[in-house]
Amino acid sequence: MKNNNSNNHNQAHTDKQTQAIKFHSLSRKIISQFCLFTLLVSTVWGMLCFILMYNIEDEFIEREVRQEALYLQQNFDQNKQWSASRVSYMKLYFSKNTLPDDIKQQYIIEPRRKEFSGNNGRHYHLLALPKSENIYLVAEVSEMLLVRPITEGILKFMLTSGLILVLLAFVIAWQLGRKTAMPLKQLADLVNGVAPENIPDKFAKQFPNNEIGVLAQTLESAMTRINQSLLREKCFTRDVSHELRTPVAIIKNAVEVYRNQHSTDEDNPVINRISQASTQMEQTVTTLLTLAREEHTEADKRNIKILPLIEQSIIDQNHLINNKPIQVEVNDNCNVEVYAQSGMLTVLLDNLIGNAFQYTQAGKVTIEMQNKTLIVTDTGPGIEPSISDKITEPAVKGDQSTGYGFGLSIVKRLCEHQGWLLTFSSEQGTKISISLK
Repeated sequence: MKNNNSNNHNQAHTDKQTQAIKFHSLSRKIISQFCLFTLLVSTVWGMLCFILMYNIEDEFIEREVRQEALYLQQNFDQNKQWSASRVSYMKLYFSKNTLPDDIKQQYIIEPRRKEFSGNNGRHYHLLALPKSENIYLVAEVSEMLLVRPITEGILKFMLTSGLILVLLAFVIAWQLGRKTAMPLKQLADLVNGVAPENIPDKFAKQFPNNEIGVLAQTLESAMTRINQSLLREKCFTRDVSHELRTPVAIIKNAVEVYRNQHSTDEDNPVINRISQASTQMEQTVTTLLTLAREEHTEADKRNIKILPLIEQSIIDQNHLINNKPIQVEVNDNCNVEVYAQSGMLTVLLDNLIGNAFQYTQAGKVTIEMQNKTLIVTDTGPGIEPSISDKITEPAVKGDQSTGYGFGLSIVKRLCEHQGWLLTFSSEQGTKISISLK
């Protein structure tokens, strides 16, 4: 049952990873970036070509106007009178007020302007003769324009050619992206969701000698080290399981034999304490070994009344109070059920309540449940600021601690393993909240 649940969880995790990889596909990104780049370049190039055509047309007309103005000025210098223009679309005007009505007002407002649009599609170029004041040569060039009359057609052509280029870029990018991303996709498929011990040996040799090959070699080396580490951990947990469970079983059997031989001494506090400690140690060993193996224990979970576990933990940790003036308050809202594994809850409660009892010298320890959230509050000195950021790391403890600094580290690992949310604050005392949802 455990194996099935574990396999289902791993498969679901693998499917999620696969969907994420597809959604963030490298080849798709290459295609999209390539197409966007092509579209941008096509747009900029089209605009530049469009502007260039306009400028070439205007420069051609301006050159014709300047040549005609030079001819008229030279003729005037020789004959001392203005002659008519050699071309029908150009005409001299001898004052601003005599300019064509289409452009007169525009020129008065913008005297430096050379190009004007008139009524009924007329288009003008104006040049003030540099050697003669208030003499203007105006060219009505509507019939000479080539670009402006076909502007709509040019835009349609550029749009069509741009779309064709983008389509061509898509095809090229698809081929390029597929070829580029194929080795990386093969590497991702090889390591995605596969346990380190199931990855083939020397898989880096099948990848090209480039950045992807370097990545494959690095992954291969890392996977080898992880595999070796997992193997050592398995051997360790197997040996520890045997070595720890055996003395615990011996202690429990010795307590049972003692009670059978001394039936009149059933309330011996020392024997009762040994029995409780051996049971607690057995549950702790089982929980810690489960965490070390990272097994999923859905089959062992059930709806459990948390109040009896809290009460038992208070009894088990009572020796830490040592007749200190401490009031222990268990709120009535703790009489609820939570979906969890009994052993893990016991280890969790023992660490939280034990810490509260140990650090509180006087005052109150409160245990309550709010919306499936376990809250343990004490009136102790609180968490020292120097270790507040790393309080859940192994072997981190305050100056007043008599333990080894693994309590909250174990609590953190339990919460991560079960998907519980751990939060803590330290203002007046310490408040630790764990969402058991």
